[in-house]
Amino acid sequence: MDDVFRALADPTRRSLLDELFKEDGQSLRALQERLPMTRFGVMKHLKLLEEAGLVVTRRQGREKLHFLNVIPIRLIHDRWVSKFTEPWAAALSDLKHRLEDKTMQKIFEIYIKTTPERLWQAITDTEMRRKYTFGAVVTSDWTPGSRYEGTGHGVPILEGENLEVDPPRRLVQSFRALWGEDVKSEGTSRVTWEIQPVGDSCRLTVTHDQLREGANNQLYGGWPMVLSGIKTLLETGEILTTPGSLRWMQGINEQLPEIQ
Repeated sequence: MDDVFRALADPTRRSLLDELFKEDGQSLRALQERLPMTRFGVMKHLKLLEEAGLVVTRRQGREKLHFLNVIPIRLIHDRWVSKFTEPWAAALSDLKHRLEDKTMQKIFEIYIKTTPERLWQAITDTEMRRKYTFGAVVTSDWTPGSRYEGTGHGVPILEGENLEVDPPRRLVQSFRALWGEDVKSEGTSRVTWEIQPVGDSCRLTVTHDQLREGANNQLYGGWPMVLSGIKTLLETGEILTTPGSLRWMQGINEQLPEIQ
């Protein structure tokens, strides 16, 4: 294992392993063309990788081909990244990628004359929620780590996991849109609902982040209508009339049978 660590400590040798990972079974000549160094220098690095067991060679005619051997790296993983530390390592790796990758966030805020408990109910109750999310049926048991899903006319349109559940103050969810191939390709983002009492009202802030820079605006473009719909429902008991609402209201008998 010490030999493996020493071999991996050099960036040139790591580059050679990367090249073999991309295309296994390369000759010395092919590897030399990919690195800014002499044939002799590449030979020295390959010899150290062979001694560590990270590279194995096979003769093919007059050429010696080099193959990546992943077993030593796997042994290091099993020894040093155990089942106890792997979640932490994965979380730190994910954090590194999120900090380095270009992402964007969208923040939406609205004041609603209601109580935190009533607002939390409007967010988590299936019957109330579909009145302002254009008929979408969102279901979950709303416990930390549980899943939620939303359907429209029986077709899956969104899904995710409840990452934090702190009623009636804060709800953090992963979010994945399913209503079209263009939004599916955007992958998973995050939505945070925050409720703060202000006098006889509440300030509702929705933060949609971990979005790819330049992400499809379908992912976040509907939030103003959703939040306005919550406000209208809780303050007046009515359904806000918007273009999106009207599209869903065409299926009122299917989606909203209790609304006259």
